[in-house]
Amino acid sequence: MEKMYTLLFRRDAVQRYWRLREKALKSTSRIAKGFSFHRLHKIETAYNASIPLSTRFAAKPRFPHGLNGIFISSGATIGTDCVIFHQVTIGSNTLEDSNTGCPRIGNNVYIGAGAKIIGNVRVGDNVRIGANCVVVKDVPDNATVVLSAPRVIEHTEQRHNTFVAFQETK
Repeated sequence: MEKMYTLLFRRDAVQRYWRLREKALKSTSRIAKGFSFHRLHKIETAYNASIPLSTRFAAKPRFPHGLNGIFISSGATIGTDCVIFHQVTIGSNTLEDSNTGCPRIGNNVYIGAGAKIIGNVRVGDNVRIGANCVVVKDVPDNATVVLSAPRVIEHTEQRHNTFVAFQETK
């Protein structure tokens, strides 16, 4: 029962968030816009998320795991029918190099948990980005981005994995 409640609450939070976002964007009253923005900020804080009002969405994306840990930069654009899992970053690059700018995400894009899309990157239509991938270059239409296989480092000596808490000195 508790699991069901959590799932419903998460979906309800996304629905409330999106309604408040639309209200804040359409509002002509500074007071109403400020109130909506304040409530949006409370939801984002509760879920460790940041999705500025200046982020452009062609349509409402799907957030299967709620807003948990999602960061989207203010200049990013996101197409229709996108799926964004938890702990995803769609962030701008403000360093002075060839990748300065914000991501542009196409239509029907699936972004797996923990993925990072950084800089002036174009992600094409019908793209899948696997979990924990870091995308810093353009991705063509109808492509899948995955990580290479993990490396295993074997040790000759036993590893000690005891956690030692930091002790403040007085």
